[in-house]
Amino acid sequence: MVIITLQRNKCIGCNYCVEFAPKQFQMSKKDGKSVLLHSIEKKGFYTVKSPEHTIVENVTKAKEACPVNIISVKIK
Repeated sequence: MVIITLQRNKCIGCNYCVEFAPKQFQMSKKDGKSVLLHSIEKKGFYTVKSPEHTIVENVTKAKEACPVNIISVKIK
């Protein structure tokens, strides 16, 4: 299980997450911030749990590229 979390309110709209993991992230046309696709929001944190371990490499690159460090990736 791969758990991806995005703290969206701190997003600066740099678009790196979309460049590295376009199947998991997209930029909002409304406010220019990142959107974690198919996520559930709880107290400002957007989370997706995926059984697909093939996404780990791309979301890890997105996490490492994020200049404000608001993406977390956990593997269980």
